[in-house]
Amino acid sequence: MAADAGRYRSALSKSKDPSGLLISVIRTLSTSADVQDREVEKSRLEEAYEKCDRDLDDQIVQHYTELTTAIRTYQSITERITNSRNKIKQVKENLLSCKMLLHCKRDELRKLWIEGIEHKHVLNLLDEIENIKQVPQRLEHCMSSKHYLHATNMLVSAVNSLEGPLLQVEGLSDLRLELHMKKLNMHMVLIDELHRHLYIKSTSRVGNKNKEKGSSSAKDTSPVPLIDVTNLSTPRKFLDASQYNTPGAVTVREMSLQEIKEDLDVDPEENSAMFMGVLIKGLAKLKKIPETIKAIIDRLEPELKQIVKRSTTQIADNAYQRGESLSQENQPRLLLELLELLFDKFNAVAAAHSIVLGHLHQIVVSPTGPKEGVIKLYDMADVSAKIQSVLQVLLMDYLDVKNTRSATEPSSQISYASTGSDFAAFFAKKRPQRPKQSLFKFESSSHAISMSAYLREQRRELYSKSGELQGGADDNLIEGGETKFVCKPGARNITVIFHPLLRFIQETEHNMGPGPAKQCQLRTFLTYYINDFFLNQVRIEINKEIEAVTKVSDPLKVLASADTMKVLGVQRPLLQSTVIVEKSIQDLINLMHDLSAYSNQFLEMVCDKLKEYKEICNTAYRGIVQSEEKLTISASWAKDEDISRLLKSLPNWSNMAQPRQLRQKREDEEDFTRAAFAKESEVLTGNLGDKLIPPNEILRDVSDLKALANLHESLEWLAGRLKGFFSSLPTAQTMSPGSDSQVNSDHTRTREQIMQTLNDLAKAFQEMADRCLLVLHLEVRVHCFHYLIPLAKQGNYAIVANVESMDYDPLVVKLNKDISAIEEVMSASLQQHKFQYIFEGLGHLISCILINGAQYFKRISESGIKKMCRNIFVLQQNLTNITMSREADLDFARQYYEMLYNTADELLNLVVDQGVKYTELEYINALSLLHRSQTGVGDQTVQNMRLQRLKEIVCEQAAIKQATKDKKITTV
Repeated sequence: MAADAGRYRSALSKSKDPSGLLISVIRTLSTSADVQDREVEKSRLEEAYEKCDRDLDDQIVQHYTELTTAIRTYQSITERITNSRNKIKQVKENLLSCKMLLHCKRDELRKLWIEGIEHKHVLNLLDEIENIKQVPQRLEHCMSSKHYLHATNMLVSAVNSLEGPLLQVEGLSDLRLELHMKKLNMHMVLIDELHRHLYIKSTSRVGNKNKEKGSSSAKDTSPVPLIDVTNLSTPRKFLDASQYNTPGAVTVREMSLQEIKEDLDVDPEENSAMFMGVLIKGLAKLKKIPETIKAIIDRLEPELKQIVKRSTTQIADNAYQRGESLSQENQPRLLLELLELLFDKFNAVAAAHSIVLGHLHQIVVSPTGPKEGVIKLYDMADVSAKIQSVLQVLLMDYLDVKNTRSATEPSSQISYASTGSDFAAFFAKKRPQRPKQSLFKFESSSHAISMSAYLREQRRELYSKSGELQGGADDNLIEGGETKFVCKPGARNITVIFHPLLRFIQETEHNMGPGPAKQCQLRTFLTYYINDFFLNQVRIEINKEIEAVTKVSDPLKVLASADTMKVLGVQRPLLQSTVIVEKSIQDLINLMHDLSAYSNQFLEMVCDKLKEYKEICNTAYRGIVQSEEKLTISASWAKDEDISRLLKSLPNWSNMAQPRQLRQKREDEEDFTRAAFAKESEVLTGNLGDKLIPPNEILRDVSDLKALANLHESLEWLAGRLKGFFSSLPTAQTMSPGSDSQVNSDHTRTREQIMQTLNDLAKAFQEMADRCLLVLHLEVRVHCFHYLIPLAKQGNYAIVANVESMDYDPLVVKLNKDISAIEEVMSASLQQHKFQYIFEGLGHLISCILINGAQYFKRISESGIKKMCRNIFVLQQNLTNITMSREADLDFARQYYEMLYNTADELLNLVVDQGVKYTELEYINALSLLHRSQTGVGDQTVQNMRLQRLKEIVCEQAAIKQATKDKKITTV
C-alpha cells in the first residue's frame, strides 16, 4: 500500500494537473479484468486520499498563523475592491449629470474664457511696457559696465516690441524714437570698442612688458653700448590667441560663438578674446556685420599709425626716465627699441585680428547668419600688408630715403679726431654766413622742466589706466617737420635694425604660407633700399673721404694728427690717407657684420677701395724713386728679386722682423753679425765700388726719405690691420634677402675668391712696405758710395803739412751732414728696430769703401794719411752718436791707413810680425800705393819681388792660421 501511495504521489508530482491523474485512474478501472482489480485500485485510491488528508492537516497545523493572515488579507482586499467599484459608479453618474448641466451653460462659459485670455494678454502687455520703460536706464547701466551683449539683446528686443506689438501704443512714441536712435548708434559704440581692443588693449600688455624690461635695464648705470643684433633672440611667432584668455579658460579657437556667454558678475574685459566675441555677437544681433568689416578695413592703417605714434612717445619717455636726451645724442639704439616694440605690438594686433576673423567667419557661415556670398570678409593677408606698409613708411622716414638730411647733417660714421673731410673742408671756399645765435632759451628753465615732467606724468597715468598713451608733442623727441623721431634719420640706422627687421620679414613670410607671392612687400623694399640706395651712398661717402686726402698735391706728406695717433695707439706718424682708408675698411667690415646678408657686396667694395689705394701708393712711390722714367739705384736694387732676397736672408733683416726677446742667443753673435755685414758690404762694393754715382740716381731730398719711411710704417700698419680684419671674417657665405643663388653664382665671385683677393692685397701692402724699408736701407749706403768714391778717385792726398791738411774733406763733411739729416728724420719716422736696421752695418760698409778706395789714390803723403785718419775719425764719431756703439770697423780702416806710414819693406815685416788682418788684395793695394807715393822703392822688378813676397807671406800666415785652427779642433 505504501508503494502504491508513493506511486500516486510521484505521478501527482510529475503532473501538476489533477485531471490527468483522474483520467489515469479512469483508464485503469476501465481496463481492469475483474472486480477484484477494481477493488484493489479503489483501496489504493482511498489510502492515497487518507494520506493526503493527513498531510493537509499537518500542514494546516504547522502554518495556521500564516494561513489565517492570508485569509484575512484576502477578505480586506475584496472589500476595498467592492467599495472602489461603487465609488466609480457614483462618479460616472455625477459626470453625466455635470455634462448635462454644462451643456445648458455653454455660451456663457465660452464668453468668460475669452475674456480671461484677453485680460491675460493685457497684463502681459502692461508688464512689457513697464519693462520697456526701464530699458533706457538698464541699457545705460549695461553700457557703463560694458556688458554689451546684454545691452544689445535688450535694445533689439525692446525695439522689436515697440515696432511690433506695441506699435499702436501712442504713449510710447518718444521712447520708441529714443531707442530707435540708440539702436542706430549702438553699432558705432561696439565698433569703437572692438577697435580699442584690437589696437590698444591687445598691445597694452606688450607695452607694459617692455616698460618693465626697460625699467630693469635702467637700473644699470653703465653706458649702454650699441646692441649686437647678431645675438638677438630667435624669431618671434605671432602671438597666440591664448594670451588673451584668463588662466584655465578655453581658447577662442576651441570655442564656438554660440558658446560665448556674458557673465554679469565678472569684468567683461578680463578676457579680451571673449570680449571681442561678445562684440561680434552683438554686431551680428544688430545686423551690422558688413558695416563692421568696412570700418575695420578703413581704420586699419590709421590705427596702425597711431600705434607707431604712441610707441614713439613711449620710447621717448622711457629714454627720458633713463636720463637720455635725444636732441643731444644720436641714438639708433632707441630706433631698435621702437621697432622691437612695434613688432611685438603688430604681432599682437595680428593675433587679435585672427580672433575677430574667426568670429566673423562663424557668423557668416552660420545658418542664421547672412550668406557667405553676400558679405566678403577681409583676411590676414590684408592685415599683414597694411602692417608692412606702415613699417615701410616708418623706415623711409628713419632711413632718410628722400635724402632730406644728408645735405645738412654730417655722416654718422665712427670718425677719428682728424679726418680727411675736415682737411679738405679747411681749404674749401666757404660762403660767408651770419652766425645765428639766440639770446636765451626757455627749454632749460625750471618752469619748462617742471611742465615737461608734469605732462609726461599725466601721459603715464592715462596709459596705466586705459592702456592708451595720450598726449601731444614731446620735447624729448627730435623735430622732423610733422613727424617726431626718437633718433636722427639717416641711412646708417639700417645697420642697427637690419637683423630684427629681417627676422620679422621671415616670420611674416612664414605666416603667409606657401603661395604664388614668395616675398612680402617689406622684403622687396629692404632689398631695393640696400641694393639701390644704401650701398651706393656708402660707396659715395667712402670715395669722398678717401679722395679728400688722396687728391692733394703730395699725399705722402699729409700725416695724421697726434690725437689720431693716440687713439690708434701707434708710436710713429702714419699717413692721413692710410688712416682714412683703414677707417673706411673698418667701417665696411662693421657694415658687413651688421648686414651679414650683403657681406659679399661689402667685401667687393673693400677689394675695390684697397686696389684703388694700392695704385695710389704705387703712383706716389714711383713719384719719389723715379726720375725721368728711371729708378734710383736703391729702388732698382730693391725691385730686383735676387738682391732683395739676398738682403732679406741676412740676419739683420730677420733680427729686425723678430723681437729681441724672442731671438735665439748665439755665443758668436757678434762674429755672426760681422760676417753678415761683410757679405752685404761685399755685394754692394762689388756693384758700386768702381764707378761714380751721379746725383740724379740718389734721393738728395730728405723729405722724400721721410715720405718713404712714413709710407713704410703706414702700409705695414695697414697690412697688419687688414690681416686682423680678414682673419676674423666668417668663411660661410650668407645669401642676401631676395637673391637667387644661380644668379649670384654666375655673375659674382664666391666668398673664397674674394677672401683670396683680400689676402693677396694685404700681402701686397706688406711687400710694398718691405720694399720701402729696403730702399731706405740701400739709399743710405748709396749715399756713402756717392760721397766716398769721389774722395779716392778725385781727391788730392799727396799734400804737404799745412792748414788745409788739418781740415776735413768736404765730401766727408757733406756725408756726415747727410747721415745726420737722415738720422733725424728716420728716428722720428721709424720704429727703433727699423732705425737700427738702417744704420747698423753702415760703419762696416764705410770701412770697406775707404779700404777699397786705396787703389784709386794716385799718391798719398803723410799729411794725406793724417787727413784720411781724421776723416775716418769724424765719420766714426758721427756714427757712434747715431748707433750708440763703438763702430770698431772704422778703427780697422784707420789702422789700414796708418799702416801706410811705413815703407814698403817695413810693411812686409809688419805683416809678418802682426799677422794677416786684411785680405791679400787689400795688402797689394796698400803696397802698390806706397810704391806710387814713396821714393827709393826700386824699379819695377824690385816692386814685383815685393808683391810676390807679400803674397807668399799672406799664404804662409793663412797656412799657419789654418793649422792652428785644425789643432784646436783636434784638441777639442
